[in-house]
Amino acid sequence: MSKRVSNRVAAIQMVSGHDIEANLAEAQKLLKEAAAEGASVAVLPENFAVLATSQMIDCGRQEAGPEPVIRAFLAEQARKHGIWIVGGSMPVAKRPDGSEIEDRVRATCLVFGDQGREVARYDKIHLFDAMVEDAHGQYRESDTFEPGEQVVTVDTPAGKLGLAICYDLRFPELFRLLREQNVDWICLPSAFTWQTGDAHWYPLIRARAIENQVWVVAPGQGGQNSERRRTYGHSLICDPWGRVVTEMGEGPGLVAAELDLDQVANLRTRMPVWEHRRLKG
Repeated sequence: MSKRVSNRVAAIQMVSGHDIEANLAEAQKLLKEAAAEGASVAVLPENFAVLATSQMIDCGRQEAGPEPVIRAFLAEQARKHGIWIVGGSMPVAKRPDGSEIEDRVRATCLVFGDQGREVARYDKIHLFDAMVEDAHGQYRESDTFEPGEQVVTVDTPAGKLGLAICYDLRFPELFRLLREQNVDWICLPSAFTWQTGDAHWYPLIRARAIENQVWVVAPGQGGQNSERRRTYGHSLICDPWGRVVTEMGEGPGLVAAELDLDQVANLRTRMPVWEHRRLKG
């Protein structure tokens, strides 16, 4: 398929369960829809293929081996539809340097170009260890995941992209480091709990967009994923002024928008907050 030249980006929302094949089938359907809507880049949510903690280690070992299932799926879909795919997050039992992780995995976001080649990898830096007043109660990602340490950007057809995942949203220093690398937009594949999302999803995303003068594309899990887990959804795309230009509620689907890069440049010229900083870490 011919290369797409477009700033149109799709944020895909899913309600993934414990059946990996079913999750991939749903992702395939939604990626096809994103391509049909003219998106040059489609961003999947966190844990789009593997949601259950009990599946992470075995799946992560397979994805690090010679016959990966999810990596092969993403490469195939990118080639088939001629789009770039930001692969939400998935478990991988190897570090970027190729060394193996024995007892845990990384929560990894892989980016594939429109020819199906892997062009970037980001490993989630901040891990969600928290008590939440829901049926699940306690989340301890650090029991299963090893944190990443590298800040990652990649040039895409829709501008320079900075990579972040879910809980990273609460750590503005990561977004400042991405802004230092002059990104145009930041993606945030997520699986926010309903309680934390209802309280903090909108204000945190808008704040990160405003203070760094970037677009934020935030696809999420959105619905009753299991008996004990409900995710917030409300996938959205937010412009550099902090306006939510498109969003949805719960359930599978997608939202898409053109990322106006001239708006980014003009805003940074008219309000040069980056040059006005007095306290630089």
